[in-house]
Amino acid sequence: MRDRSENRYRQKAIAPLGVGLGLRTVHYDHILKHKPKVPWFEVISENYMGTLAGSGGRAIQILEQFRKDYPIVMHGVSLSIGSKDPLDKAYLKKLKNLAARIEPMWVSDHLCWTGVQGQNLHDLLPLPYTKETISHLVDHIQEVQNFLGRRILMENVSSYVSYEHSEMTEWECLTDVANKADCMILLDVNNIHVSAVNHKFNGIDFLNGIPKNRVGQFHLAGYSDMGTHLIDTHDHPVSDPVWTLYEAAVERFGAVPTLIEWDDHIPAFPRLWQEAKHAERIQKKALSRAEPKSPVLI
Repeated sequence: MRDRSENRYRQKAIAPLGVGLGLRTVHYDHILKHKPKVPWFEVISENYMGTLAGSGGRAIQILEQFRKDYPIVMHGVSLSIGSKDPLDKAYLKKLKNLAARIEPMWVSDHLCWTGVQGQNLHDLLPLPYTKETISHLVDHIQEVQNFLGRRILMENVSSYVSYEHSEMTEWECLTDVANKADCMILLDVNNIHVSAVNHKFNGIDFLNGIPKNRVGQFHLAGYSDMGTHLIDTHDHPVSDPVWTLYEAAVERFGAVPTLIEWDDHIPAFPRLWQEAKHAERIQKKALSRAEPKSPVLI
């Protein structure tokens, strides 16, 4: 296991940006025309990594337009940090080039694996929660952070299966990885609820098991209720149980930047903005009861 990367990067406090939105192509025209007062946007890194050659394609040029007016966060779906394969150096180079061009507030991806032997399965697959997994993840995360020259945020994924040989809870694994790799956590509140229902644990236990100084961002989204289980589909409004869990998360972790994800059956921009405003109201209510928190560094 490599040495921790702590203190190798210039650290700064994560600004209390408020509630941002996922930037999706169906809303480009509305945003460019009306310039809504969205505090920040999150983009899917891979949507822009293929258009970096030369002057770049239309996608990267439009993203640069947005970057002039809004803070941007980069969120990836293909890092495959948990795969037994070596890290994809070509992918990392494209990611680093995009970050240099866009200058995001931070970069994130998922604590999972997405493929093996060079094959991308295009899904965020869960990992066993073992000491061996932790050691493997820490090595990979430190390699990524050293290559990018920055700390990254790793997100908890939703899951529908578990491993019999897991040695600990998901939140214990996530905490140990973050502490040993010296990375930050993107806490997806919807994913916590989905997994809690599917695996029959208490989402509050998950929140209470995560260190307060490691959480740099929240995700909120909707799920599909299949009767026997929940699926993280990002095609519904945020559910009442997730709003309740989010309120508890804000009480514990403070004014963490929050992102509304809506990736399928995407509504018109005003409806999406309405969801963000609801999150702002819940955040304000929870903060009125919360103890002051020290700034989180990234």
